[in-house]
Amino acid sequence: SWHLGGLVLVTSHGFSGAYNGSRFGISASAIAGSGTHMERDFDAEARIHRSDLPAPAEIGRKAGERAVKRLHPRQMETFKGTVVYDPRVATGLIGHFAGATNGAAIARKTSFLRDKLGEAVFAEGVQISDDPFRQRGLASRPFDGEGVAAEPMDLVDDGRLLAWILDSASARQLGLVTNGRAVRGGSNTSPGATNLTLHPGAMSPEDLIASVGNGLYVTELIGHGANLVTGDYSRGAAGFAIENGEVTYPVSEVTVAGNLVDIFSRLTPANDLTHRFAVNAPTVAVDGLTIAGR
Repeated sequence: SWHLGGLVLVTSHGFSGAYNGSRFGISASAIAGSGTHMERDFDAEARIHRSDLPAPAEIGRKAGERAVKRLHPRQMETFKGTVVYDPRVATGLIGHFAGATNGAAIARKTSFLRDKLGEAVFAEGVQISDDPFRQRGLASRPFDGEGVAAEPMDLVDDGRLLAWILDSASARQLGLVTNGRAVRGGSNTSPGATNLTLHPGAMSPEDLIASVGNGLYVTELIGHGANLVTGDYSRGAAGFAIENGEVTYPVSEVTVAGNLVDIFSRLTPANDLTHRFAVNAPTVAVDGLTIAGR
């Protein structure tokens, strides 16, 4: 796929500006097995420059290998343990964080983080930043939907929540100043992140998994089971069992559940961050989640 688009903005405050942007993508879905014993998986990449895309054969090979690995899945026994999120699904946790720090939700008092500004929300060492100027970032832009030139900012530093994602309207409601995160949809704007990143930790994914003992390695999540008012979290999941620190048999038809307050405070990132999308995260581990199987 390819896309070319841009924005021309002229405001009553005297601002005028314009920019263009390109995007190229490649994806493949693969089905393995036969009859009623079939599994599916995929791989996908998106880039600003077409020359940065991996070869189609690489995308297809990864999709095929992932589908084959998922053949003949089992259910797990229900237990409370550690869930390791593959980077493809770890971005969902950071997406929930972005929703909970959205200035509009804070102003409406519909976020479970509304009283947490300045407090430790994640473990020590965890950093989450938003950078509208990241080179070749999929959401990079010179100004926001209101003509405000935003700066890179840390939303979380050493586990502490430092800022909300604000446009002018939500900032006024909160008695603050916009930090240039307005996203335009037609004639209206709303707060939204740009290139949002959970920074890597010190451990490799292999060492992180080895430290788990027994748990679940999640490669796919199903449903939208995150309540950003209460923080309650429940998602259908598929992936692989972790036994004695090693990834073993494929697993499906399980649910992972907890509360995002606890999930964030127990989240440990690995060191395998790659910038593939507008929201990026490395492999992460979260202990104390309920893994519901048979």
